[in-house]
Amino acid sequence: MEQGYAFPWHRTEPNPEMLALLKDETLQPIIIFPEEYVDDKKRVLSETKLVSLEGKKPLFILLDGSWREARRMFRKSPYLDGFPVCSIKPEAVSNYMMRKSEKEDHLATAEVASLVFEQFGASRNAMILSEWFAVFRESYMLSKTRFSSDMSRPALNNFIGLIKNET
Repeated sequence: MEQGYAFPWHRTEPNPEMLALLKDETLQPIIIFPEEYVDDKKRVLSETKLVSLEGKKPLFILLDGSWREARRMFRKSPYLDGFPVCSIKPEAVSNYMMRKSEKEDHLATAEVASLVFEQFGASRNAMILSEWFAVFRESYMLSKTRFSSDMSRPALNNFIGLIKNET
């Protein structure tokens, strides 16, 4: 079973549980972050390095926030300095309609996570997350519009069909 964690970021007081998780010898922390913002390019994983995790389970670190906040988290968190960085190169623009970045290749955190899962061989997880994000976008847009909406909820129905036989 896959497991996820969420920790609030505090520059001067990192969460002790998070720090313990980052030191777990069975895990390989990998920061998901754009290569263009990484000063030490040796940290960036290449296609050949992606398969070499030395038998450890990957622990993906997604810095969730605005691009400005994420860059600050990346630069001002010394406990992340030694970890490799995986940079995603999206082939499509973001479907996130609630807030737009000035750069087309900046994606929402859920979109990035879906691409990371796909890249590391978890295609089913990637598809489920992508479909769930579509449901989120659909629900958000339905709550914001004053015009006639498609109340048949196609994204929700697609998601329900996808997970119907899951245990």
